Parts: sequence; structure tokens; C-alpha cells
Amino acid sequence: MEANKRMNRIEVMNLVTSYQLGHISRRQFTRRAVLAVGSIGVVNMLLAACQAVPINAPAPTMIAPPETGAGTVPQPTAAPTEEAMEEAMGSGEMVTYPDRDGEELTGYLARPAGDGPAPAVIVIQEWWGLNDHIKDLADRFAAEGFVALAPDLYKGQVATEPDEARKLVMELDMMEAVAEIDQAMAFLLDQEYVSGDKAGVVGFCMGGGLALQAAVNSDRVGAAVPFYGTLLEPDQAAMVKAPVQAHYGTADRFDLEALETMGQIIEDEAGQPSEVYIYEEAPHAFMNDTSESYRPEAAAEAWDRTLTWFRTHLG
Repeated sequence: MEANKRMNRIEVMNLVTSYQLGHISRRQFTRRAVLAVGSIGVVNMLLAACQAVPINAPAPTMIAPPETGAGTVPQPTAAPTEEAMEEAMGSGEMVTYPDRDGEELTGYLARPAGDGPAPAVIVIQEWWGLNDHIKDLADRFAAEGFVALAPDLYKGQVATEPDEARKLVMELDMMEAVAEIDQAMAFLLDQEYVSGDKAGVVGFCMGGGLALQAAVNSDRVGAAVPFYGTLLEPDQAAMVKAPVQAHYGTADRFDLEALETMGQIIEDEAGQPSEVYIYEEAPHAFMNDTSESYRPEAAAEAWDRTLTWFRTHLG
């Protein structure tokens, strides 16, 4: 076994060197490294190291009611097969589907390998728009066995500067966006390659708040996972219709006491399972591996917990 570990370390070191020298693509590195180390979270940490991003985030703590198993840490999920990685990573495509009025909506669809039906997950963009980072997240969900659809809420526009992103956010009708997310779920759940009658919703930044709003307003949500999104007001939290797992950092702008209260209300008044994770010293957008805000250790923990949450509640 020790010999195998040494071989794996050598293989990973060679892969890192090849990636840094540009001999293999990010997709090729990800696929091969996952097979070597058995964890996409660890691979993301390696990618961050290649990009000279400091790995300095302390382990997260959890805030949750005692009966939900506070302080427990889900075990890392099994690595996807080579075939799943090959077919899912970077293999998504833009698709169209109708909104409530029959008009055309678009989104990025990524499907897992294999012929059998799989659970559906809606991936909601940050305020930048449907960019390569969000598409990459959809690909990662597909590699883990989910059918992932990222709706294009900005209708083709993508921001690269904060002022531009702020303008796009201000122009977005949030409740109309929630309705479009519901239509994205309706579209997926109607496909023969999707299993179950409810979909998961995960969102980041602006998308985190929209994921929470979808959990309040849509009966199609089977589980929601907001990352550093605008919190629900207490009366909204009491109307949540699906299990919620939330991920926030202590170096962000959010009121963590209000966050804890939101989770408690979801549990006690809405009657839905709720988990709230707080990541020490993690800033806003700590999951975004294209940004200086990225914190690999916190991101890896949050990713494994998200997969476990969806697998538990979506079947």
C-alpha cells in the first residue's frame, strides 16, 4: 500500500509539472489527478497551488441545531470514474427552453456519463453572469452524476468589472429571475434523462440569494444550497419549502447571527432540515477558483458537503 501511495504522489507531481508547463489542459489535469488522488476537492487545491494561490483557510465550523448533528463533517464523496470525468468535464452545451409565456430562455446544460436518469441541479450564477466559472461548476456536478443546468439570467451578457456587474444586477428583476429558475427546473424535470420530481438549486453570491428565494417560492425545489447569498427575512425563512444547507465566511459582510437565526427558523418554523456552515477567515466568493478570493480548503469542504446534501435529499 505504501508503494502505491508513493506511485500516486509521483504521478501527481508529474501531472502538476505538465500542467504548469502547458503540456496538458486544465480538463486533462483534473481528470487524471482525480483518478490519482480520489478527490476532486484535493485536485482543486492542487490547481490553486499551481496558480500560486495561498492555501491558508482554517477548517470551517458548523452552526446547526444539536438534533441535526452539529459539528459533524460529512465524509468525502467517492471519486467519479474516468469515463464520467472524460464525458462530463467540459462537455456541456448551450440549450434553449420556453419560459411561462412561451418565450425562449437559454442555459448551459451538462449531463453525466451513462444512459440512466440522474438527479437535476440548477446552478445559479454570480453577479458576473453565466461565465466560464459557472459553466465549470455545472461540468463538475455532471462529473459527480448530476444533470446540471445553469440558466443565463443576463441573456448573454457577462461582466468582467464590478461596476459592469453592479449595473447588470440592478437591471435584473429578481422575482422574474426566480420565475426563470423555476422554468429551468420544469424543463429539466420533464426530460427522460432526469430522475425524481424535484431539483436541487445551488447559487453563488447573487445566485445564493436567488437559491434561497427559489426555496421559498417554488414547489419544484428538492434541496437548496446558497453560497454567501442575501439572507431571507424571518417571515420568508418560515415559508421555505425544501431542505437548506448554507455556506458563508467570517470575512464576508453578512451578519452571522442573523444567518444562524435564519437556519433555526427554517428548522423550527418551516419544518425543513437546515445546516449552516461558517468558514473561518473565508471571504466572499471563496468558492470561485478564478478569483483571488478563492480559499481551496474551505471550497473543498463546502463542495463535499454540497454533494452529500444533494445526494441525501434528491435521491
